[in-house]
Amino acid sequence: MLDRSSIKPETRYGCPAADQILINRFYTVGYSYYFRQAKWALEIIDPDKKDLETVERLDNFRPDFRVPKSFRADLSDYRRSGFDRGHLVASADLNDEDIQNSETFLLSNMSPQTPAFNRQKWRYLESAVRKLDADENVLETYVITGPIFDFGTSISMIGKSDDNGISIPVPSHFFKCILAEKRNGKLEMWAFEMKNDRLDGDLDSYSKSTAYIEQRAGIVLWNNLTGPEIEKEKKNIRDLW
Repeated sequence: MLDRSSIKPETRYGCPAADQILINRFYTVGYSYYFRQAKWALEIIDPDKKDLETVERLDNFRPDFRVPKSFRADLSDYRRSGFDRGHLVASADLNDEDIQNSETFLLSNMSPQTPAFNRQKWRYLESAVRKLDADENVLETYVITGPIFDFGTSISMIGKSDDNGISIPVPSHFFKCILAEKRNGKLEMWAFEMKNDRLDGDLDSYSKSTAYIEQRAGIVLWNNLTGPEIEKEKKNIRDLW
């Protein structure tokens, strides 16, 4: 049986395990039935960029009916919860065409995020990654993003808890790991972990090693890399450009 994930361009350097792999046109999601949300989302930043014009943000949030109902988030789960439907693959990352942008609004690409986190420091990090991708020395930028659950602290829940619905745990942190393919053939990595709350530090203060994120999130990153081993140590955001 053909592994469809193996032929997707964003999975060139690896595709972590998950309960269900959701193959979209422009990005791939590894969905967790246990957490009722994505374990990770993998993308190439704007892989089909054609010109400088972009489409308007569609905001057509909707359930992903490929996920079994017992594990699928619905719009009602977020309603009046106090949490944003936080993108893993950002809307602004894929905005060449309506179909690109529309795919980012599937709820399988969402996790509960506090408004103060989603609309401030997290958005700033997303913008920094797009700035990296715009560098003329960068050929392609691969990004994997996902939630982290710190079970040493109390976990909030949203959604229903009765027989007619599901409860969705709120991540304590989020990670974003970046693999930049330079035009000279060199590969470089960065990794970040941020608490799902209002944050005041600069981006450097959230920089981690890729190996640290693997331990925290319970996934193996970029496992298809060949050749000399890529260093997975901490690098600062100022090294992005």
